[in-house]
Amino acid sequence: MDGKISQIVLVVRNQQESLEFYTEKVEFEIRTDSAPRGGPRFVTVAPKGQDLEISLWELGAATDPSQMDVSRSWSPGKSPPILLQVSDCRGMHKELSERGVKFIQEPVEHPWGTSATFADPDGNLFSMNQPPAASAWGKK
Repeated sequence: MDGKISQIVLVVRNQQESLEFYTEKVEFEIRTDSAPRGGPRFVTVAPKGQDLEISLWELGAATDPSQMDVSRSWSPGKSPPILLQVSDCRGMHKELSERGVKFIQEPVEHPWGTSATFADPDGNLFSMNQPPAASAWGKK
């Protein structure tokens, strides 16, 4: 296959509330915000400087009738966590907590590094992972 993953779709209950959470509390940037006539609003966000985007797909939205049957099985907060590699897990935990981000797992030390997990307003999970200083984890 010749291609790359460009977006991950998160199903959310309220797209505007989710957009505010990701841009104001987590400080992701808006990459796309489009509302074509007759179609649902299409919004993507991402960490600054990263190519991979997160599409915030509002529950029940569909671009055409052929998607309605498929999208009925989608629901918020039912996916495994998205992994975010960070350089300072404890520092990022403190910063995000101060902005009102709710963590379901405080920073924990593991043999492979430090991790903490937070949830968005819909229960979608993000695990922040900090590799140990001597680790080659995440390097190409």
